[in-house]
Amino acid sequence: MSQRAAYDTFAAAGMKTLGGVYMYVSHCGLEKTLVDLVYLRSSQINGCAYCIDSHSHDLLKEGVSIEKLVLVPAWREAGPIFSERERAALAWAEVVTNVATTHVPDEDYAAAVAVFGEKGLADLTIAIGLINTYNRVAISFRKTPESVKALASA
Repeated sequence: MSQRAAYDTFAAAGMKTLGGVYMYVSHCGLEKTLVDLVYLRSSQINGCAYCIDSHSHDLLKEGVSIEKLVLVPAWREAGPIFSERERAALAWAEVVTNVATTHVPDEDYAAAVAVFGEKGLADLTIAIGLINTYNRVAISFRKTPESVKALASA
């Protein structure tokens, strides 16, 4: 797979603006590991190889175990390996990422806001919207995962 276009060059101002949102999420008070789990889960749903690769590596660097990492797609069946907060974030990531089919039901909102509060849930939703945007850009322009680049240069 090769990248279709250097979108980050052609739309540098737009990518810089997305970077500003990324910085907001990084400093909003949500735990980095929690945000990266959400980024990973949304990227898995969207099938974004670049972002799956990137956020998997981020989580490993943060000390998340391989066992936990591989169970992200099946987090509901993974038992206590995911905390209550992580399960709530992953559930919210799924319902928001699949908004076209879920329409984000009231009961899902109520469950998520009970864990995160209104500000926390707004911040989490911004994070999910951001990764969904990054997924769409990376998939559309066929951004090559760093692991693939490393294998090609080895």
